[in-house]
Amino acid sequence: MRFGLFLFFCVALPAPALADADERDVTPDSEIARAAVARGEILPLSELLPLLLEAFPGEVLDIEIDLYPDGRFEEYEFEVLTLDGRLIEVDMDAATGEITDVEDED
Repeated sequence: MRFGLFLFFCVALPAPALADADERDVTPDSEIARAAVARGEILPLSELLPLLLEAFPGEVLDIEIDLYPDGRFEEYEFEVLTLDGRLIEVDMDAATGEITDVEDED
């Protein structure tokens, strides 16, 4: 399976906590995400992917994560090619893993 460049979420390496939002401007997204996983603010992909693929079997083509305006992580967005050939976007709450939305992609 191809998970794109966003596979870094799977690796929950320890990272220093960020002091303030200004650091987010210079800190790579991967380190911000690792730090959020280490603090228990969001779930790692290693926990979410099995849930996703159980609900929507297929191939994960892309993964993104959205932020709230205050810099907290909101949701993961998965692009999935289903076994029946549909391309869908599945949104999951980054903290709970709850599927919040499913849409067909063009």
